[in-house]
Amino acid sequence: MAGAGLRAAARRWLLCGGHGGPRAASTSPSCPGCGPPGPGAHCPSTPRSAPADNADLSAHLWARYQDMRRLVHDLLPPEVCSLLNPAAIYANNEISLSDVEVYGFDYDYTLAQYADALHPEIFNAARDILIEHYKYPEGIRKYDYDPSFAIRGLHYDIQKSLLMKIDAFHYVQLGTAYRGLQPVPDDEVIDLYGGTQHIPLYQMSGFYGKGPSIKQFMDIFSLPEMALLSCVVDYFLGHGLEFDQVHLYKDVTDAIRDVHVKGLMYQWIEQDMEKYILRGDETFAVLSRLVSHGKQLFLITNSPFSFVDKGMRHMVGPDWRQLFDVVIVQADKPNFFTDRRKPFRKLDEKGSLHWDRISRLEKGKIYRQGNLFDFLRLTEWRGPRVLYFGDHLYSDLADLMLRHGWRTGAIIPELEREIRIINTEQYMHSLTWQQALTGLLERMQTYQDAESRQVLATWMKERQELRCITKALFNAQFGSIFRTFHNPTYFSRRLVRFSDLYMASLSCLLNYRVDFTFYPRRTPLQHEAPLWMDQLCTGCMKTPFLGDMAHIR
Repeated sequence: MAGAGLRAAARRWLLCGGHGGPRAASTSPSCPGCGPPGPGAHCPSTPRSAPADNADLSAHLWARYQDMRRLVHDLLPPEVCSLLNPAAIYANNEISLSDVEVYGFDYDYTLAQYADALHPEIFNAARDILIEHYKYPEGIRKYDYDPSFAIRGLHYDIQKSLLMKIDAFHYVQLGTAYRGLQPVPDDEVIDLYGGTQHIPLYQMSGFYGKGPSIKQFMDIFSLPEMALLSCVVDYFLGHGLEFDQVHLYKDVTDAIRDVHVKGLMYQWIEQDMEKYILRGDETFAVLSRLVSHGKQLFLITNSPFSFVDKGMRHMVGPDWRQLFDVVIVQADKPNFFTDRRKPFRKLDEKGSLHWDRISRLEKGKIYRQGNLFDFLRLTEWRGPRVLYFGDHLYSDLADLMLRHGWRTGAIIPELEREIRIINTEQYMHSLTWQQALTGLLERMQTYQDAESRQVLATWMKERQELRCITKALFNAQFGSIFRTFHNPTYFSRRLVRFSDLYMASLSCLLNYRVDFTFYPRRTPLQHEAPLWMDQLCTGCMKTPFLGDMAHIR
């Protein structure tokens, strides 16, 4: 209903030229399709009759501004909010589930969704490891985990101790660079990178998000790692202590790794599964539904069997292995997808390794390590009839899509919260006015007298304030994981490249038939003629102000 209301408002506006009644087409080159306005009205994309001299240009521009304000208000009926469903599945590529015969899954943050309460446990344990085993200052113990500080997908420049958000075009989003817990001024960021916001490709990251000096934090487990890294840097800077940036980064990374390698995280989850594991009944429902429709299932995870077994028993029951045709643990992804040398080994119920050669993968059995090439040879599960779900864009999905042609689904838990924010009236009105104001700036920049430039500068300031307000709705420091101010983030770019589908949780599959076809929305290219809000609000569906801009052509 909300979408229909907005579309109806748009149609009314188009038919009425943004005013009260229909009008004839115009031959005016500045606004194709707009006719002469009635008394007291005008088309927002066609300037009112400009004053003969510059004396009244400022008043003229502000009148256009107020017209735009009214238009935006009229185009946003109350029901326009809540357009998006947080439980929906979103498609980057067309895919019909009727063609999918085999479903594969990662375990952590895919089959098993974890509560945020796990993050402070990881942070505290790694912090204590730094102090007790790496001999870091005792004062670091005063820092607690702040869940509101970082977001997934950020980059960390190791040599500069700089945590920052980068967009799809390799530009640092100004206002989102932090050293320790303190923001770094925009001018300093630009100076650090040689007078530009741009980070060259060779510095950014390799195929798996690890460049020579810059790392991208891509999984949810990296949230406590970013927080700890920032706290340790903050402590050293605050106490005037010299430190080696590379050593500090490696020590923090190793401390976080020790939490996993030593099994601390596994122990916490196993001791209180009700607290840490979410949506277990929904995972069971998804798996049971797929099996009942004749689909084959497999599991490939880096986690150990004992941990996976206890979690699956909690979510699914003691016979969980009967749902899967193949179960592979400690797979060592992403090396599993590229390294042909590691053979499969069979595990018994107690987790002991067998020595026999694996010539087939049997249902109900547990296998360790191995490689995708042997997996493909033994199962013959190839190409687009396989759909694999994971939460890590690099380690889970990239190789499968780019090198092997599997279909892929990304699990993005943050999506649910971001959609709820997008559905708020504050976000919708702020973004719509921001787009309209941007369109107004674009069209009115032809006025270059001193008074007009002052008005445009005021609008630019308001636009920047709106962008900051919109950003802070998601995260005060870094904003949305999917967007910088207007461009997609580097994370979004990888999400689109490496996944056919993305969703907040695996349970979203329960909202669709098993033969459902997902169609991606046709996202307009810049040279196409879309019905975008900024163009709608500036009253021009085609190339704007051709006449006004003729002098620069």
